Amino acid sequence: MRKYFWGIVLLTMLPLTGSLANICVDCHSNETPMIVSDWKTSKHSANGITCDLCHGEGHTSEADVEKAHLPTAQVCGQCHEDQVEQFSRGKHALAWAAMKAMPTTHALPMELVDGMKGCGGCHKLGLKSDEEITELKAQGSSYGHASCDACHTRHAFSAEEARQPQACQTCHMGFDHPQWEMYSSSKHGVRALLKQTGVLNDEVAGPTCQNCHMQDGDHEVRTPWGFLAVRLPLPEDPEWQADQITILQALGVLDLEGNPTGRLEAVKAADVARLTQEDFDRERNKLLKACSQCHSEQFARGELEKGDNMIREADHLLAEAIRIIAGLYEDGILEQPESYAQPFPDLLTFHDAPTTIEHKLFVMHLKHRMRAFQGTFHANPDYALWYGWSEMVRDLEEIKDMAKEMRAIH
Repeated sequence: MRKYFWGIVLLTMLPLTGSLANICVDCHSNETPMIVSDWKTSKHSANGITCDLCHGEGHTSEADVEKAHLPTAQVCGQCHEDQVEQFSRGKHALAWAAMKAMPTTHALPMELVDGMKGCGGCHKLGLKSDEEITELKAQGSSYGHASCDACHTRHAFSAEEARQPQACQTCHMGFDHPQWEMYSSSKHGVRALLKQTGVLNDEVAGPTCQNCHMQDGDHEVRTPWGFLAVRLPLPEDPEWQADQITILQALGVLDLEGNPTGRLEAVKAADVARLTQEDFDRERNKLLKACSQCHSEQFARGELEKGDNMIREADHLLAEAIRIIAGLYEDGILEQPESYAQPFPDLLTFHDAPTTIEHKLFVMHLKHRMRAFQGTFHANPDYALWYGWSEMVRDLEEIKDMAKEMRAIH
């Protein structure tokens, strides 16, 4: 109902809005012409949604630019209530909280986090409180605090643009988020590109990121295994269960006795893992539904299980590496940083690894393990094997060699 109420409010404001809109367009046609051009192509323009309805009426000249309000998701929600409500339930909405939950992001320069040029450049997608936005502005971060415009870019705010797989490319590529490279060079991505370029007919299958992760335009985006590929309940396989416990201890969410720590609450808040069987099954069934549009359910289940099994195999390598470094701490060969709560390397402090051997482990975890299982789920053999599994094997051998040398020197 709110969206209809808002529409009535807009209609009652049209006389004032039209006059102010003319001022905005006349000035910005000279100052920022491409902004005006984008807006003119938008559905906002076609439906009488003018600058002041998003930016307020305070800014009317070059002397009061600071009075222009920068819209947040709440502003978009006045008309797009359903989409914002869906978005608020998904992992994208928690991107800011997830970044802030990482211990080492607070040690990075403001430009890389709050200044939106590093982690914050993508994690800005997450919802922020009014207090957080006020703090960001006080630190000198004036722009980039919205969420919706990360995919529906300003000022066209095109739904068609946001439906393209390239809309995901800016954030989902590179060091620890290379899903774009995996997808775009998989058969799924290749067929989608051939459809875009007209080589294949529009009627053929060419899955996009959105087909699998935003079915029917649902803005609640999440995955079964989550970002860290750890979950509860633990696997029934005793070896895999032991490996996952070791990884959870190195993530700082379980203590030496296997009991939850205070950090588990931060992981819960950031929603980077599925913590019940029901949560996992719900997300897995969503993917099965998507896969079954093109494949038999039996085939789809088999392919997804290959991803599960790849996590199991990768976990065995990673857990062994963690135990090697934990052994160096225990024997006094490697000095454990005081900030570590327990005698395990802290996998969430990847930005400031204190030694070469620990840095090798952090790269093994955040880069190569990710590539191994995400490459498998994204149907990309090259990433699953060469950039993932093979690199993990090499990481483990190098960690063994370094540990052996350190023990010999000690």
